[in-house]
Amino acid sequence: MTFPHDFQVFDDAARAVRRSVVKMSYQAQASHLASSLSCVDILIAALWGVMKVDLKNSSDPDRDRLILSKGHAAQALYASLAHRGFFSTELLSLYNTDGGVMSEHPGPKCLPGVEAATGSLGHGLSIGLGIALAARLQSRDYKVFVILGDGECNEGTVWEAALLASAQNLSNMCVIVDFNRLQGTGPSTEIMNLNPLGEKWSSFGWNTLNVDGHNIEKLTKAMNSIPANNKKPTAVIADTIKGKGVSFMENDNNWHYRIPTKEQVSDANHELGFK
Repeated sequence: MTFPHDFQVFDDAARAVRRSVVKMSYQAQASHLASSLSCVDILIAALWGVMKVDLKNSSDPDRDRLILSKGHAAQALYASLAHRGFFSTELLSLYNTDGGVMSEHPGPKCLPGVEAATGSLGHGLSIGLGIALAARLQSRDYKVFVILGDGECNEGTVWEAALLASAQNLSNMCVIVDFNRLQGTGPSTEIMNLNPLGEKWSSFGWNTLNVDGHNIEKLTKAMNSIPANNKKPTAVIADTIKGKGVSFMENDNNWHYRIPTKEQVSDANHELGFK
């Protein structure tokens, strides 16, 4: 099930998830904070506004699937699933702890709602493609959503999978590219020129949409548009800001690896509307 489309509820959920992500990074002394913050609104739109899920039966064979291909943003995935109700938010305190199930990159089926092991960049789309093809073979009507990083689009396996999804007419498949224009070592458009990114996906046979990646209403509308027709998969190019929601982290690529101090956690909470 999805929630009624009360976008104030969605926005409040996004602020709460960002707060949890910052706290998790500090407590676990784990990096990839800014990368996690940039995709929060995408996750909220998918999990709250679009996907067909059963919180009491996360293994329902007819559920929609979500693959976080940019697995280094696992903090955002765990926090979003917890706040959505897949499991208790209290478990987030165990992130990246010895013997825990929430590692810095998600493991297969480590928690309800986590569909696959990801983080070895470039493979999530191939996983999602296989799942989408399985739906057709099993005559099921579920949809598959894959969140890619823009830097991840440097990988050849992404484009091999994009070609095959188009060739197989997998209209039950949607890619959302978290286009924050930064990756670990610098601007993504300089390291491997991605522009024009939307036109590239279109040329590979995908129905392509460009949206504000922090406007949950527009993201929800874009993702709810699939299948756009009975032939093409859909690619949503989501323009985002790395570190979104915390002003001193936004567009500062040092926060790809930097870990916040206790004082910075407090400042972030204040900016997000929490005391």
